[in-house]
Formats: sequence, C-alpha cells, structure tokens
Amino acid sequence: MPRFARRITQTSKKSYGMFAKVAALGNDGRDLIHLELGQPVHDTPSHIKDATIRALQAGEVHYSDLQGMLPLRQALAAKLREHNGLDVGADEILITNGLTQASFAAFMALVDDGDEVILLEPYYPQHLGKVEMAGGHVVFAPLDKEAGFRIRKELIAPLVTPRTRMIVLVNPSNPTGRVYCREELQDIADLAIAHDLVVVSDEVYEQIVFDRGEHVSIASLPGMKERTISMFAFTKAYAMDGWRLGYLAADKAMMPALMKVTASEVTHVNTFIQHGALAAVTGPATVLDEMVKDDRRKRDLVVSRLNQMPGVKCAMPEGTIYAFPDISGTGLGAQEAADAILDKVDVVVEAGSFYGPAGEGHMRVCFGSQSYERLEEAMDRLARFFNGL
Repeated sequence: MPRFARRITQTSKKSYGMFAKVAALGNDGRDLIHLELGQPVHDTPSHIKDATIRALQAGEVHYSDLQGMLPLRQALAAKLREHNGLDVGADEILITNGLTQASFAAFMALVDDGDEVILLEPYYPQHLGKVEMAGGHVVFAPLDKEAGFRIRKELIAPLVTPRTRMIVLVNPSNPTGRVYCREELQDIADLAIAHDLVVVSDEVYEQIVFDRGEHVSIASLPGMKERTISMFAFTKAYAMDGWRLGYLAADKAMMPALMKVTASEVTHVNTFIQHGALAAVTGPATVLDEMVKDDRRKRDLVVSRLNQMPGVKCAMPEGTIYAFPDISGTGLGAQEAADAILDKVDVVVEAGSFYGPAGEGHMRVCFGSQSYERLEEAMDRLARFFNGL
C-alpha cells in the first residue's frame, strides 16, 4: 500500500457538501430541484462559443504563451483599468484554469509551512484545503453577524500574529451575498499595510452586483497593488463554468513565483478557448447585463418568498447568485434542515454550517442555478416544508 504525502493525509478533506451527498444517492427518479451548487443556469453566450469554434477551426490548437495569450491579457488589462481601477499592464496578468488554479498558485507561491492565513467566516470552503496543502495554518476571523456579516477591523486585528502571512477576501461574498463597501475594505488594507501582509482577493462575482451597488477591488486602494493578488473568472458572469477559465492580476514582482507554480502544474491554459475569453471581454456588455437582470429578478422572488415562511428571515443579497436565509427561528440546525428539506420536499440547499460555525442557523440558496419558473416551484416546496414544522 503506498504511503500518501502529509499534505493529503493531514489536511481537511475536500468536500462538496450537499452536492456530493445527493450525487452519492444516485438517480432514483426523484424530481430534485438543485439550489446547492453555484452553477449558472444560462448558456454561454453564442458570440463566445463562435469565437472559440473559429479559433479551433483556424488551427489554434498548439502550445501558447505560458502567461496567456497576449491579446487577451491586453484586453483584460484595459478592463481592469476601466472597471476595477487597477493600474496593471499585460505583464501583470496571468491566465489560469479558473479562479481555482489562480488561488492555488497564490497559496503555493506565498505560503510556507506554519504560516498563518486568515479567512473571514463564513468562509468559502475550497480555499481552506488549498491553504493547508501549501503548508499554511488557517485562522478564522469572525464577521459582524448582527450587522449583516460586516467586516470589522477590531474583530480581525487580535488574530494577527508574527506568523500571519495573508488575508483571504471573497468580495462579493460567497455565501452571504454581501458586497463589501470601501470602508470595510480599508479596514483590511490598513491591517495588511501595518503588518506587511498579502491579500488574496477572490472577485469571481465582481460583475453580479445589484441595485446600483459598487464593487471595489481592494488592490485599487492606496498601498495595496503591490501586496494584493486579485483573482477573477469568466465562470459566473459569462456562464462559462465548464470552460475552467480565469485570471489573476498581481504586481510584476510576484509573477515569476506565480508562474513557477502554474507552468509546472499545467504549462498554460487551453489555447483556443482563450479566443472565446477575448470575445467575452471585448463583446457587447448587453449580454452580461441581461443575465444579471435575470439574476436580480430571481433574487427578488426568492427573498420575498423566503421571508413569508415561518421561522425564516432573509436579508437581500447585494451581489452574487446566493441568498443566505437565517432559519434559526425554526429551531432546526443547519445540516438538519438541509437533510430534512431534501428528504421531504426534494429541494437541495446547502447547510450554512458548510461555511464554518458562523454559518450555523443559515442555509445557502442558489437562485442563479435555475429558471424563474423552476424557482417558483422550489419556493412552493420550501413553503410546504416550513409551514409544516
């Protein structure tokens, strides 16, 4: 029997929560409505697929630039300057296999054995395992739950030690749906500058912001560009989750270290799909706007219906494709509720406790994963469940 490395045996087990639980049940003919997985219901826009097909047929099938196709990086640099306020050049962008690879590269390049990495709780679970595989020790910092999961410097500062290396930020936030304001981000920036920390900023939902809200990239704040790795993806906004395509922006001094990881891991991203990404960045913004408009309409439906159910309170998500209702008034635990909802009304939601103890008493509902009509049916089923308690 082979001996597995400690990075496998002594780190947290990778889990996909209720998605994995349902998959293990197999196809038993039940009409399940899946609200647990952050998968866009929209199809990838046709102009993106068409550009990819043209590139494939034109012979764009060979090795490419290790950092990513230059025209794509140039277009992304223009987008980041215009929309994110980041003063970056094409040499400060790295194309990756989704935001997942971008974050893996960041942790592997910057975290040593025993380094402490702060995650804000409720946290995105997939970052936890990657930090641990890099040898880091995760420290969980609470958000101000009573203020709608707001960032407070005074809750994070006491957790910073001489071993702290990094703070991980997810903005807009999965699972809470918060879009952190400039003042909250300045709290993180002040800590990073004072203690010489790196910020790894997951901004995969940057373009899914509602009600004229503002998404701010923390790297745009004074003194933060040189200490921030900003990570983005085409996954959610462009409905390209199966394409596995993302990118990061970082000061050029960090790029050799980051590329040492990615070039060793996969060499470079698939060549012809980068032409599709270029079409996404340079194509009509109306396509993206229509998908966000649809998500906003579905958000309003889900939040309105949830707030009519006994024992349930749901704040209005400011961004992302998730609602994070408080179900503590029902007396049910988070996992207990998720299991019972699956068993009794064939709806799959994620337990809030999947995102750490701070998520207890909540469940995460992905309103972006289904059509409006399917969500209406899901809300009818959830109403039957909660009314029947």
